[in-house]
Amino acid sequence: MVTPDQKRINSRKWPKGEETDSAITSVDRQTFLAVTDGARSDLKLAKHEVVFRQGAPADAIFYIKTGRIQLTVVSVHGKEAIIAFFGPGDFFGEGCLADQPVRLASAIATTATNIARIEKDSMVRLLHERKEFSERFMAFLVTRNIQVEADLVDQLFNSSEKRLARLLLLANFNKEGELRPIVPKISQEVLAARVGTTRSRINYFMNKFRRLGLIEYNGTVKVHTALLNIIVHD
Repeated sequence: MVTPDQKRINSRKWPKGEETDSAITSVDRQTFLAVTDGARSDLKLAKHEVVFRQGAPADAIFYIKTGRIQLTVVSVHGKEAIIAFFGPGDFFGEGCLADQPVRLASAIATTATNIARIEKDSMVRLLHERKEFSERFMAFLVTRNIQVEADLVDQLFNSSEKRLARLLLLANFNKEGELRPIVPKISQEVLAARVGTTRSRINYFMNKFRRLGLIEYNGTVKVHTALLNIIVHD
């Protein structure tokens, strides 16, 4: 029997690689490039290169053509947390469109990455003038908001073990609902930041999942569908 969680996971579009659209993309690359021709500047980033830092002026929006970007926030006490990952087809930095004066997080490339930068005024003009593009962009934002709400509920009501299982499942399903190893590799430090726990707890749960035959874990991670049992059962 297919559980509601399995249906929800299989119904989503999961990334297959660096050249494909990500899970919440609603503006494909060809559409984006055609609409923004002449209004964008293209940038190539090396791994670990910073796009913008927390506190910098929010004056542009970005679109990922290839590669990966992570958002990190540093508290006033110096504690750092990873709050989001973005892949090909994703926008980030859209807070400037709502008159956000400064960046609330830092954006950093986690692989060699190609992005497009669009000034705030140019993006506002495109959204007013290109109805189809505007509708797709709004659909993208709504879908992202749904995911943020789901992540918040997960954080509030589920244990660290369940949150880790959910994260591994989401990262392993492709858009056909098939399992494949996580690409690129995700360190335990990153998993801990995403789950909201310590690296030692992540290590404990990963070893537990491996002993139970729920995952294969040797540098890369391959998840078996039986890991769903961690989510749907107490």
